[in-house]
Amino acid sequence: MKSFDAIVIGGGQAGPFLAARMVEKGMKVALIERKFLGGTCVNAGCMPTKTLVASARAAYVARNGAVYGVNIPGEIAIDMKVVRARAETVTMNARNGLIGWFAGMDGMTVIYGHARFEDPKTVSVNGETLTAPRIFLNVGARAVIPDLPGINDIDYLTSTSIIHLDTLPRHLAVIGGSYIGLEFAQMYRRFGAEVSVIEHGPKLASREDEDISDAIADVLRSEGIDIHTGVSDIAFARSSDAITVATDSARIDASHVLIATGRKPNTDDLGLDAAGVITDKHGYITVDDKLATNVEGIWALGDCNGHGAFTHTSYNDFEIAAANLLDGDDRKVSSRILAYALYIDPPLGRVGMTEKQARASGRKIMISTRPMSRVGRANERGETKGFMKVIADAETKKILGAAILGIEGDEVIHGIIDAMNAGTTYPALQWSVPIHPTVSELIPTLLGDLKPA
Repeated sequence: MKSFDAIVIGGGQAGPFLAARMVEKGMKVALIERKFLGGTCVNAGCMPTKTLVASARAAYVARNGAVYGVNIPGEIAIDMKVVRARAETVTMNARNGLIGWFAGMDGMTVIYGHARFEDPKTVSVNGETLTAPRIFLNVGARAVIPDLPGINDIDYLTSTSIIHLDTLPRHLAVIGGSYIGLEFAQMYRRFGAEVSVIEHGPKLASREDEDISDAIADVLRSEGIDIHTGVSDIAFARSSDAITVATDSARIDASHVLIATGRKPNTDDLGLDAAGVITDKHGYITVDDKLATNVEGIWALGDCNGHGAFTHTSYNDFEIAAANLLDGDDRKVSSRILAYALYIDPPLGRVGMTEKQARASGRKIMISTRPMSRVGRANERGETKGFMKVIADAETKKILGAAILGIEGDEVIHGIIDAMNAGTTYPALQWSVPIHPTVSELIPTLLGDLKPA
């Protein structure tokens, strides 16, 4: 049996950085990863997909160059092999950077294999047994595959496998109208494929307010994406040259099917029962406000704990754990203000409560909206789709939440994120003097238009 000061299971965006901090403190750490360092973000999520989004935007801008007086003769062609290779290069550069970083750390042992608990202090991997007083789980999540008629008869894609395509689908059917599915839908439409989105719920991006969801649908429809919501029945059938996707309202002859119906934690094969670690009904590991499980000496970080399925929340889990365990701090998950983005074009930046959540809280609220068509930067760039929205507490004057669906919305939202984290009231933020011409310069104007709602 090999002994360590700590064992980290999973090489995502929390565990490895915590491992590095512990090594800096002179600890002996084992980092166990079953496949690739970097987790979903580096290998199948943010980095490759946003690289693909950039290629898709380049194609879109080239096709629309004449609007700006830039005439490109001939048809805009897409080389999917180059597109794929570019995304793979970005992934490999990041992955190899992590490999090299950890290789240079005295006290860090990286083990590739599938770890399972033997007891609360012991795990087995590759036939070896390791023990440590502290064990951290950062095992991530994977795509959920729904039990739909005929699904096992087709070669479907997931968000992991689709990034390896080096040919253009004739017609991509996206099953699921949430964030992952919508990004791939617009991306492949811009590459030149016909695209249909099929969503069980009544609207796209179900987490968002209805006005945001409607605007997202308008953006996608304007680019020729076929959207079906409120679909109650879906079945698949394979023919010689197509996949038939039959719903209660339509029949789609697709060449490829992307299953984007959500993700589930990778916790079902860790031997958690042997350690006594509790999970909820969805398989997420139950943790307290400091990310500790019910078993002393075991923590769960990142996607597997159900407190945020984002790279930035996973990294923040590392920051919380490191601050509390290594720096004598007292940081809590409940102090985190959730923010995220949807990387369609234009992007959606989101922070805090939706309007629906704010109303349900019983607060007296104020709301302001502003169309992007009234934003100078958006008009100058010829990108006026979307709108801004902010919700505030009428009594405390604190900002409760905001959504910016529009050009640079994923960047502009950070002005509001920072204000909310600093506890700044909206009247104080109104007196900032932003740079012109930017999208951010409209934040004080947006706040100045807040009215009781």
